[in-house]
Amino acid sequence: MASRVGVRFAADNMNAPSARRRLGLHPPAPTGTPSAHRALAWCLVLALAALLVLYFASVRSLFDVWIRSATFAHGFIIAPIAAWLVWRQRAHWRHVPIRPALLALPVLAAVGAGWLLAMVASVQVMHQFCLILLVIGSVVAIGGVALGRALAFPLAYLLLAVPFGEVFIAPLIDFTTAFCVVTLQALGIPVFRENNYLTLPTGTWSVVEACSGLRYLIASLAMGAVYAYLTYRSTWRRLAFIAVSLVAPVLANGIRAALIILLGHYSDMSLALGVDHLIYGWVFFGLVTLLLFWWGARWRQPEAPVPAAPSAPRPSASPRRLAAMTAAVVTLCAIWPAIERLVAARDTAPATDVMAGRPFHLSAPPTPWTATPMAPTDWHALHRGLPRRWSANYHDGSGATVSLQLTWYQHQRRRDELLSPVRRMVVPGLPRWLETPAGRRDIIVGGRRITVQQTIEQSANVKLLVWRWYRQQDLETASPVMLKLVIAKNRLLGGDDSAAEIIVASSYDDEPAPAERAMTALLDALLPAIEQGLHHVAAPR
Repeated sequence: MASRVGVRFAADNMNAPSARRRLGLHPPAPTGTPSAHRALAWCLVLALAALLVLYFASVRSLFDVWIRSATFAHGFIIAPIAAWLVWRQRAHWRHVPIRPALLALPVLAAVGAGWLLAMVASVQVMHQFCLILLVIGSVVAIGGVALGRALAFPLAYLLLAVPFGEVFIAPLIDFTTAFCVVTLQALGIPVFRENNYLTLPTGTWSVVEACSGLRYLIASLAMGAVYAYLTYRSTWRRLAFIAVSLVAPVLANGIRAALIILLGHYSDMSLALGVDHLIYGWVFFGLVTLLLFWWGARWRQPEAPVPAAPSAPRPSASPRRLAAMTAAVVTLCAIWPAIERLVAARDTAPATDVMAGRPFHLSAPPTPWTATPMAPTDWHALHRGLPRRWSANYHDGSGATVSLQLTWYQHQRRRDELLSPVRRMVVPGLPRWLETPAGRRDIIVGGRRITVQQTIEQSANVKLLVWRWYRQQDLETASPVMLKLVIAKNRLLGGDDSAAEIIVASSYDDEPAPAERAMTALLDALLPAIEQGLHHVAAPR
């Protein structure tokens, strides 16, 4: 009788949940209650939906770039991948206590203020980054710091959805060009480099934006980060593989460009041109990626086991507290779009600047300078909208020619402002210009020092030295960032947001010194007339 009682007692204990967990018969139960996790899910859905509605301008700008740019088309799959990573780790983060983080609210306020500044200044990449940071901050604020730490990688991965990286195009082009030169010289092939142009005995090549390797770099980073997260457990191994994923496509793109030039050189310019040029590039990138993943698999680490529930878990917050934090997050995030709409509504200027201000008028240049209209084949600075413009070629009678281009906006609007980027399209019958940044320099004009932004524009055998700087009321600067900040401050405070760009350019052969002397001489002669013309066009009618 006693033995039967003991067997029944043992069987009852085996059926108890605690015993089953100790023996590993069932996975540990989540720390938080099911009601807390359901409430968290609903709160996050409501908060993220509110962010998408409140910051729809930033959401739309993201989709616009993803649709029109093949370089950033990967943005469509970033959010689904992040969501899949979260779902894949649900057995891990379900054990995390759900406790809202009040300290995240000041961070959200700072990010929201940054979004407002970026919107007013029309800095697209900045307000897109701020949108993603608001999404990340909202998850941390509602779910808690522990949940944010558990979901750190999927949340950080969302940042790759922002179309960022065009700032690296110029250095990537320079590296690719230099790599090709070294490779060709090592093979004994004579090559002459002039900025981004490479001249071989069989033909001339130009390393353009599409050859920079930015697409390969971004794609490699997006795939390499996921691969490192799924393959390794060590943070250092993950970071090391991501670093290799950044370096490998840069080197591979240099090899790709050199191979394409070699194919063209040895085939007498019959191969590696046109569509097959791009096909070779993507096939080569695919092989490099497979090789990179094969190499990284040698240090694969086993997946982390599901953590056991703590013996004395911290209780999760109640659904009422989660709802209160969600309301606080949405309310805080709604402040900045409201202010931005007030700033936009305060601008009562017409939709275009064509009727704003007076026409540009510059007095006749002093002797020996004479002015003629610029030709369509000349290099023209590109701008959006319909600003006031002045352009002319000035000749000094001794063979020097300097072009002067003035552009003035009375108001700055999104996609219709002085610093809106404009992609230079290839037009049949017109030269194809390639730009090479050449840093900044100080020039002395009219007894005062002016800092200019210097670039080199090249089309075939024509090279132009270009100087440009900006004016906003009494401010003269060569920094687009400084100009953006000043305009944003004036728009927020209801001040003047007009701005002008001054450009002079001159061609040269081998050394830019003659062009520099001619440009300085023209500015010495015309700077008073330029300032008078800017004051005239800005004066109200």
